[in-house]
Order: sequence, then structure tokens, then C-alpha cells
Amino acid sequence: MMHKTTILYVEDDETLGYLTTDSLKQNNYTVIHCKNGEEAFNIFKNQDMNIDICILDIMMPKMDGFELAEKIRNRNKNIPIIFLSAKTLKDDKIKGLKLGADDYIVKPFSIEELVLKIEIFINRPKKNDSESKHYRIGSFNFNYPNYELINTEKKIKLTQKEADLLKLFIENKNQVLKREHILISIWGDNDYFLGRSLDVFISRLRKIFAAERGIKIENIHGIGFKYIDL
Repeated sequence: MMHKTTILYVEDDETLGYLTTDSLKQNNYTVIHCKNGEEAFNIFKNQDMNIDICILDIMMPKMDGFELAEKIRNRNKNIPIIFLSAKTLKDDKIKGLKLGADDYIVKPFSIEELVLKIEIFINRPKKNDSESKHYRIGSFNFNYPNYELINTEKKIKLTQKEADLLKLFIENKNQVLKREHILISIWGDNDYFLGRSLDVFISRLRKIFAAERGIKIENIHGIGFKYIDL
């Protein structure tokens, strides 16, 4: 029997929650609808192995979407998270993406757009056990599965997106990568707000490797970036 995608959908607006849940079910998804963040996290703790994707409102009672996303991400580094929110400020979008969300859709939205996003993240390639999982970067050992950079002096924990970005750079070292290629590879979309988040992550990686000789991430003006490892 074919597995149906299970969505944890969190929305406190009763009408919108009902309409969206019904539309998603008509698109052949299994939907667990919660009306606040606290209820959603309690369900996620008990059923995380059965949930394929999380769709979260931000402004909710008991626990807002930002806190919920952070708690979900701490338990599961890989599950896709999409924010659906009426909050349109750039800072809110960037905050959501930095917390580890995969996308941020502004209300009002079309169900067609939401379904398209769900399919992008559900069908993205899963990490393959045969992939190389450990890399040497200057003095650091990069443990990709655990999102860690370790040397004799310290251990640095990366976010999933930072680890994915660093792995993409390593696998394309000394080559120019276009911004749109990076964004689509890591986030599944090429968007202004995702681009801002990408810049934040690259800035952090540069700081981490600032003391490493021969390691740098060059900005190729108007095109993208080049990871150099001499």
C-alpha cells in the first residue's frame, strides 16, 4: 500500500484551519490539525516518526510558531518545515528561515502554491548512506551527519542548512556556484528572502574559517560564490 504523506498542520484560526485541512485531504494527504503550538509539539513528540512535513502558523496561543519550529528542529534536523503567516516583515521571514524552516509563505496563499511546496520538500533527495559523511577542512573534521565541525580546540555545532551549504561547497570546491543554484539545491526555491538567509549563513561560515589558511568563500559579484580550499 502506498504511503500517504502525513502533515502536521498548526493553525488557530478555525475557519482557515478547516478549509486548508479539507483542501489538503482532497489532495490525498493525511492531515493532523492542531490549534496551538503546545498541542502540536505534544503530538510531534509522540508521533514524529510518522510525520513527513510540518506546516506552522506563527501567531498562536500557548506557544508561537517560532518557538514550535525551534523545538521541532531540535528533535528532528531533517523534517521539512513551512511557515504560513500573515506576518510580512522581512525580519520575521529571515528569523523563521534561520530557525531552520525550509520555506515561508505569506497569507493569503493559494492551495496550489502550498501543494507545490509540499511536493518539492517531500520529493527532495534523501541523504544516501553511501555518501561521504566526513570531510577535512583545514584543521577541522566536518562530521556532516551530526552537523559538527571539530578540531583539537573546539566543537562547533552547525544548523542543518549551514551543514548542507558547506557540503555543497566542498563537493564543488574551487568552482563558481551561482546563487540560484545554491538556493534551489538547499531550499528548493530562488527567493529574495532565502537569499538574505543564505548571506547570513555564508557570513557565519567565513567567521568560522577565518583563521584557516587556504580556506575562503569568495563572493563572485553578480553571479554567486566560490569555495576555495588550497
